[in-house]
Amino acid sequence: MAHLQNKSLKIAINGAGIAGPTLAWWLKKYGFEPVLFEKSPILRQGGYIVDFWGLGYDIADKMGILPELKKSGYLIDALNLVDNKGKTLAQLNTKSLRYALKDRFISIARSNISSVIHSFCDDVETRFNTSIIGLQETQDNISVELSDNTKENFDLVIGADGLHSQIRSLAFGPYAQYEKNLGAYVIAFTVKDYKHRDDLFYVSHAATKKQVARVSLRDNETLFLFTFSSSLIDKIPESLADQKSAIRSIFNDMGWEVADILRHLDYVEDLYFDSVSQIMMQEWSKGRVALVGDACACVSLLAGEGTGLAMVEAYILAGELKNANGDYAKAFDSYAKKLQPLILQKQNMAAKMLPFFVPQTNFQRFLVRMGIKLCSLPGLSTIFLGSMLRDDLELPIYT
Repeated sequence: MAHLQNKSLKIAINGAGIAGPTLAWWLKKYGFEPVLFEKSPILRQGGYIVDFWGLGYDIADKMGILPELKKSGYLIDALNLVDNKGKTLAQLNTKSLRYALKDRFISIARSNISSVIHSFCDDVETRFNTSIIGLQETQDNISVELSDNTKENFDLVIGADGLHSQIRSLAFGPYAQYEKNLGAYVIAFTVKDYKHRDDLFYVSHAATKKQVARVSLRDNETLFLFTFSSSLIDKIPESLADQKSAIRSIFNDMGWEVADILRHLDYVEDLYFDSVSQIMMQEWSKGRVALVGDACACVSLLAGEGTGLAMVEAYILAGELKNANGDYAKAFDSYAKKLQPLILQKQNMAAKMLPFFVPQTNFQRFLVRMGIKLCSLPGLSTIFLGSMLRDDLELPIYT
């Protein structure tokens, strides 16, 4: 049966990144019993900085967490595109961006958003170092097998475990059938005491099929973001040492500060290295299992809005479960129908942004420079940025 009389459902959420804690917060608010599972021993640290705006910003406002996010975030002044010698080729002042968004915009590390949301979930049970590794659905519930060799029954299971979702694999099948690889890889890491600093500037240098960017952070840290074409490597190396070796091999011929950056790589103990991919699924639920965030609707970092969209998905999923009065099948269906058109639109738009991060030719590099310059012109910036920043969805109100 897809209808449960007891509205206070016990719901397992696999993943404590962005979507998972957001979903748990709203579910708890509505009287459900969410339990968060996270395979890492602590909340994940590091990762890259995202621009946080749009509907996700509105959800954060509803949750009352904006003041804390602003403390951790940055108001970046400009994007600088530089040549081999560090000379500025094009600059985009973010005043145009902030104007288009009515100042509802910050830049912030994904891990900081996650930690802030989770800190507001102090009444939600979170089990670190534990994840769901098996599912067995019955007529009355769904039994989950946990990585600590125990089993437990829940009413519903939600996969909020990202691009490489374990829940998606268990319920829907192998990852490969849902992945749309956009032909690029991304690497992110932070270092201490890097000598070149441009506070509140995003500085980027591109060569054919690759790009290196940096952002100066607090506490004398610098975040580096490397993107490159998947044609330059066969697969992601498994060990940290091999990953560093691959990075040096791919980027050692670039100018600007890249030689200095690669020397600092010696001291990096953890880095993010993954494919730039999207997840394309027609169905976001199956029986008592549903997916949220990157697990079902990854738009990729190229969209610049994945974090906010994950929060929107979590908000709507929780709200639909509340309104469905126990009919979880109805809630899952309504949740997907409300969001899938927007997600597809964002995915299509993100794919068009690939040349900005990984220009395939010198002509594409030229077009990127011209695009940044055009976006800097008064009037034109509103036209260009307005279409990119628009979210064609009115947030439902769940009272």
